[in-house]
Amino acid sequence: QVQLVESGGGLVQAGGSLRLSCAASGRFFSSYAMGWFRQAPGKEREFVAAISGSGGSTYYADSVKGRFTISRDNAKNTAYLQTNSLKPEDTAVYYCAAVHTFAYSDIHQSDEYNYWGQGTQVTVSS
Repeated sequence: QVQLVESGGGLVQAGGSLRLSCAASGRFFSSYAMGWFRQAPGKEREFVAAISGSGGSTYYADSVKGRFTISRDNAKNTAYLQTNSLKPEDTAVYYCAAVHTFAYSDIHQSDEYNYWGQGTQVTVSS
């Protein structure tokens, strides 16, 4: 039902910022909670941030709290991740994911999400 395409990744210096976008196709975008996850080489995929279908609730991993902001524009079928004060340890492939609002128990868990984008690389140099 939903196809997701991430964009906005790139190479930045420590302290810089990137705005990642996740464009969704399909109907009823507001019926899906959206999450951002990341995976560094040799590591497990980890939760970064999530947002409810309406945008009224947001959730963040402790490692990014205060630096990253998740948002969505339901009129544009797009979710965003604003990443500020980037650190080398933020380097990873970033994935967006979607799960129907009524089909998850824990919005932090990657295996709760039904739909995934292809990922966008974020590299932060020292």
